[in-house]
Amino acid sequence: MAMKTPESVLKKQATQKKLAAAAAADAKTAATKAASDAIKFEANSKKYDEEYDAAQKLAIDNRRKAKVDGGFFVPAEPKLVCVIRIRGIIGVSPKAKKVMQLFRLRQLHNATFVKLNEATVRMLRLIEPYVTYGYPTRATVQKMVYKRGFGKIAKQRIPIATNDVVARGLAEKCGIECTADLINEIATVGPNFKKANNFLWPFKLSNPKGGFSSKTKLLHFMEGGEAGARGEEINKLIARML
Repeated sequence: MAMKTPESVLKKQATQKKLAAAAAADAKTAATKAASDAIKFEANSKKYDEEYDAAQKLAIDNRRKAKVDGGFFVPAEPKLVCVIRIRGIIGVSPKAKKVMQLFRLRQLHNATFVKLNEATVRMLRLIEPYVTYGYPTRATVQKMVYKRGFGKIAKQRIPIATNDVVARGLAEKCGIECTADLINEIATVGPNFKKANNFLWPFKLSNPKGGFSSKTKLLHFMEGGEAGARGEEINKLIARML
């Protein structure tokens, strides 16, 4: 006579079966969402590329038209700068030290993005002897995020290796779900720039290829040195420091 399976064992088997079915359903849902997200994020990236290319083309067309008409084309004022700390703490005034803390430039070769307005322009002028800054292109922002980007999640420094890291840090707060969204928000100084920028950990750049000259490091860029504003030339320096 066959022994009857204890009821406790049957309940356990039924529970395990339910858990396995739920796990399989969750895995299927996650796989479907991942595939859907990949298509969506690719479309977002393509859209941002097209918008940027259209804006660049419009600027070139306006410049050419102004030249033909004998006038001048005045481009829109830049809204974003990338600031890089190029000197240590020795001799830094308390006010300058405070500004660099606000800009999160706590270490040599730290770099952060800053939205330009009257207040930040005054702050940048105060720390000019210790930093260099300029207008990063969208391509530069993209390279910085992909090569040296780290996000802040639960006060932890997490490398931005997947879109999931960006989604975990920003999707719920402001709808930024992937790296393409993050790059676009920073490059265009969008409505959620502050949240996106605070999510990004300060970039840790390398000493530039060829290095800084100890003599010219103290001089302003316009005097042949390294410090202060350097406009679009910042892109060449960042390329040497990535």
